[in-house]
Amino acid sequence: MEKPVIIGAGMIPVGEHWRLSLRDMATEALLNAMEDAGVEKVDSLYVGNMISGPFIEQENLGALIADWAGLGNIPAVKVEAACASGGAAVQEGAKAVMAGLEDVVAVVGVEKMTDAWPSDATRYLAYAADADWELFHGASFVALNALIMRLYMKTHGYTEEDLAYFAVNAHRNGARNPHAMFKREITVDTVLRSPYIADPIKLFDASPMCDGAAAVIITSKEKAKELGVPEGEMVELAGFWRAIDTINFANREDFLTLKAAKVAAEKAYRMAGITAKDIDFFEVHDAFTVMAALSLEALGVAGKGKGAMLAREGQIAIDGDYPIQTMGGLKSRGHPVGATGVYQTVEAVLQLRGKAPKGIQVPDAEIGLTQNIGGTGSNITVNVFRRV
Repeated sequence: MEKPVIIGAGMIPVGEHWRLSLRDMATEALLNAMEDAGVEKVDSLYVGNMISGPFIEQENLGALIADWAGLGNIPAVKVEAACASGGAAVQEGAKAVMAGLEDVVAVVGVEKMTDAWPSDATRYLAYAADADWELFHGASFVALNALIMRLYMKTHGYTEEDLAYFAVNAHRNGARNPHAMFKREITVDTVLRSPYIADPIKLFDASPMCDGAAAVIITSKEKAKELGVPEGEMVELAGFWRAIDTINFANREDFLTLKAAKVAAEKAYRMAGITAKDIDFFEVHDAFTVMAALSLEALGVAGKGKGAMLAREGQIAIDGDYPIQTMGGLKSRGHPVGATGVYQTVEAVLQLRGKAPKGIQVPDAEIGLTQNIGGTGSNITVNVFRRV
C-alpha cells in the first residue's frame, strides 16, 4: 500500500492568544497549510482537539472550523485522544488517503486553554485520567507525574539536576524557533531554583498552558505530482501506530515503562522498514522532563533507566547522536494539548525539507519521529516521517 505524503504545513505562534478565538486560530493555521501545499480545496478535515467543551463551551469542531474556513460541504470531524489528539488526527487523515477514500485531506490541531482559570484548566486536563479512581481523589496530572519522577530517580539513581538537562536542551532549541512560546535559553540552575509545583517537579520541569494551532495537508504521491508539488516539498508518513495502556496508572504492570509507546513504536518501525538507529531526530512528548526520559527508553533509543543519561551527556542536542525537541518541544515551544501532535508533525516536515530555523536544523535529516502522549501514557501515537 502506497504511503501518504504531507505536501503542506502551517502553524501560528504558540502563546496566550487573548484576541483570537479557537476558530480564528485553527483557520489561520489551516489556510497557511493549504497555501503551502498550493491547494484551494480539500476533501475532508480532521480536527485534533482534547477538550474544547469545558475550555470554551464549544464542540462540533469539524463543522465549526470547516465552515469558518469556507471549505464547503465536506466531511469534518473532531478526533480526541487526550493530549495525543493531534498525533491521532494525523493518523486518521493518513488512513483516509491510504484507503483511497479521499485524495487531499486537511488535519488541524487546535486548543484554546488560556480563557479558563488555571485551577479550572488543571481540572479539565485531568479529565484524561480515570475519573473514578484518580480524578475523584484529587490526583492531578502534575501529581501523578511527580510520583513517576520520584520513582524514576529513586530506582535509577538520578537527581533533579540530571532531569533538568531535558529542559535546558528544549529551551536552547526553542530560543531559535520564532513560533515558540518561550524563546529564551535557561541553565540547570534556572531549573533547580524554580519553585516546586509538586515535589520533585518544579516549574521548569513542566510545560506551560497555552493556545495554539497547527495544520498539515496529506495526499498520495500520485496526487501530489498531479498538483505539481516538487518532490523536495513532499514528506512521507512512512510508518505510524498508536496503542493504549491502562487509563488508571495504578494498574500498570511497570510504572516506569511507557508500554503503549513501546508497542506503537515497534509497529511504526516495522511499517517504515527501519529501526530506532535509523532515525535522525525525535520530537518526544516532554510535558514533564521525566516523560522525555521514559519516552527515549520506550522508543528504543536508550536502555531501561538510561534515558536521563543521554540528556546529562549532551547526546540529545542538535549535534548529538539523538537530537530531541529540535524546535523546543512541549517545554519551550509550548503544549496546547490537542494541537501538540500536529505541531510536532509540522516541525518534522520543516526539518526534513531542510527548512528549520537557523541553528536548529538537523544536518542531512532524512528520517524523523514524533511521539504524542495522552494521559500518563494511556494513549500514545508514534509517527515516522521520511524525506522524499
